[in-house]
Amino acid sequence: MVGWRVEHAESATLFKALFIDAMEKHAVPRDQLTLHADRGGPMKARTTALMLVDLGVLKSHGRPHTSNDNPFSEAHFKTLKYQPEFPRNFETIEQARTFCRRFFAWYNQEHHHAGIGLMTPDQIHFGQAEAIQTARQATLDAAFLSTPERFVRKPPQPPKIPTAVWINPPKTTEGNQA
Repeated sequence: MVGWRVEHAESATLFKALFIDAMEKHAVPRDQLTLHADRGGPMKARTTALMLVDLGVLKSHGRPHTSNDNPFSEAHFKTLKYQPEFPRNFETIEQARTFCRRFFAWYNQEHHHAGIGLMTPDQIHFGQAEAIQTARQATLDAAFLSTPERFVRKPPQPPKIPTAVWINPPKTTEGNQA
């Protein structure tokens, strides 16, 4: 999660500020970020489309009448809602912000995701995955050398890290291998 806000209401001004902040914080160049959104009114609005063009953000929409078209968001929100600390409701907006602040720090820095080789999002995002993968392999090699009988089929390997993940992969055209 590279950016989030909890507000009383949706606002184009707050939406734009969220994107500008996240893009600056993570040094995202123009035309490198894609917003994948549902087909709700605010996400399909002409003003949103124009603002995204102005920011250099590409857009992608879920399929019509498909509420679970973004598996990443769906998995993320399930993780959020099934936290033991997630309240039935938030009494105040500050309580919601406090919960989200703690949750997103945990999600990015401590929660190891199966889909990204049991790394944390921060480890992938900040380029630490290769060093961690190398250290994991060294540990597994040492375990194999000391007790090969524990590993019946072959020497162990850490989970693979995906090289690319897409919701809507770019269309392959001549000269462009997706």
